[in-house]
Amino acid sequence: MSTIFGPVHSRRFGVSLGIDLSSSSKQCNFDCLYCELAPAPAMAHQHTITPVETIITDLQEALINHPTIDVITITANGEPTMYPYLSELIDQIDQMKGNIQTLILSNSACLSDKNVFNSLLKLDQVKLSLDAATPETFKKIDRPAEGIEISTIIESITRFSHTFKGKLFLEILFVKGINDSLSEIKALNTALLDIHCERIDIGTIDRPPAYAVQGLRFDELYALSHHFDPTLPIHIVSRTHATATPSIYTDEEILATLDKRPLTMDDIDALFDSESKERFQNLLKQEKITQIDRSNVIFFTPTENIHRKRSK
Repeated sequence: MSTIFGPVHSRRFGVSLGIDLSSSSKQCNFDCLYCELAPAPAMAHQHTITPVETIITDLQEALINHPTIDVITITANGEPTMYPYLSELIDQIDQMKGNIQTLILSNSACLSDKNVFNSLLKLDQVKLSLDAATPETFKKIDRPAEGIEISTIIESITRFSHTFKGKLFLEILFVKGINDSLSEIKALNTALLDIHCERIDIGTIDRPPAYAVQGLRFDELYALSHHFDPTLPIHIVSRTHATATPSIYTDEEILATLDKRPLTMDDIDALFDSESKERFQNLLKQEKITQIDRSNVIFFTPTENIHRKRSK
């Protein structure tokens, strides 16, 4: 079985070629309620390990067949940072990648390990998950292996964000009735304010989950986003589970809405009726609204407030 999959086109990261560091089976230190893989007990270490040489050989062949790649994405049927030869693998990828970016998708649980921390520093882009900020909710939604504590994860992410020179992204996946309470949002908000990152992607369940849980509608995610500090670079990524009812916005309401939370064009299409979209376009032409690029995602915000919005 090849360790390489794709290419996959991602609106957030470009054309990606994936590396699966656990291609034979699920190996993860979480057993998340929302996981698209079948339920499996959380484990502390990988039991089946793919040799670095196998991965590099597969990657070399894939790059010949797919030369126009934006990013090589390290992931797994589980957690990629559990792979014991991650540092060596990244070094060998760096020797052959040329101008291609390297990215890892991690649940953050191993970041407290010095070797993992230093390995991820060598990457161009890192996406870390943070689904909860309180111990009770963390254990309920992510179902971690014994000994993994959310306080340690938050401390490690914060420290990494102040050290990493590449692009750091955070992702929060919301499950209805599990981690979407105002108290949990408040705890997440407190943690996020100390973390420096390019973007915070919030989403919900898009694929059949491992357990009988439900996602949020887009309008619920949008409402929830307003409970985060307005300086945080929040981006709503999931629209599968719902549609919002378009509303009428005056010029002042459009500017006020964008001031509270910069929106993408997809957000505007979902939230604004046709007349409000025309008003939006007029404000854009009048340069009262400015677009900002947060690593391949275009947001719109009031021009007069552009300088006070938070950035890394």
